[in-house]
Amino acid sequence: MKTYSSLYSIVIPARNEAENLPDTVSGLHSCLRDAGIPYEIVLVNDHGTDDTARTIEQLARSGVSIIECPNPNPPGFGNAVRHGFEKAAGEVVAVVMADGSEDPADVSLFYRKIIDEGFDCCFGSRWAQAGLVSGYPPLKLFLNRLVNLGIMLLFGIRYNDVTNAFKAYRKDVIQGCRPLLAKHFNLTVELPLKAIIRGYSYTVAPNKWRRRKHGASHLRLKEMGSRYLFIVLYCLLEKWLSRGDYHRRNQATLK
Repeated sequence: MKTYSSLYSIVIPARNEAENLPDTVSGLHSCLRDAGIPYEIVLVNDHGTDDTARTIEQLARSGVSIIECPNPNPPGFGNAVRHGFEKAAGEVVAVVMADGSEDPADVSLFYRKIIDEGFDCCFGSRWAQAGLVSGYPPLKLFLNRLVNLGIMLLFGIRYNDVTNAFKAYRKDVIQGCRPLLAKHFNLTVELPLKAIIRGYSYTVAPNKWRRRKHGASHLRLKEMGSRYLFIVLYCLLEKWLSRGDYHRRNQATLK
């Protein structure tokens, strides 16, 4: 089995995810250990009101490599993830949901895409040919596909799942995409679009997604509409104003 030396930071924002975290962390630990990938799990407690803080403390004492970092900023997915980025020490950084919707094997795959194949970023697509989606709410599915189609047309890209939170980046890509403005789930759109606009290489890999076992999603569609629109327009303005300023090193590849 090949062993790796580059540290992999898994940033997990968690708000009221006490029931889901043990299985999520256990699955990641087992998969990354078996793959020979050195890792740290950066758990960001996003102002949870359940037993999330206590659960994180228990997991940290269980032998799993965990960095505990409560979000000192106002509540919000983007704020929590950005704080996790600040604490992450890895050469490669992935954002993974606390609810266990992602397959740990895909988390390992994204790391290998970056380290073994030399890409700056690996973006997950639930809608790729080999992807898998189980239990996605119909209304959310319709809106998801509509929004992603609009982004593809506006930015002239083939990547069809920009709103997917599950992505991995070299740490210097995250640094190079600053300033990051999004404070909520719209960070899932801002960061990949900036990475593409600013010329970083990326590959798209299919990923599996399964509906959470416990609790409810914290994404509120009515609240997020205007936030997504603002970030999309902000990134589109950067794309228009920066033509020729960034050198694209490698074309994207779709798997």
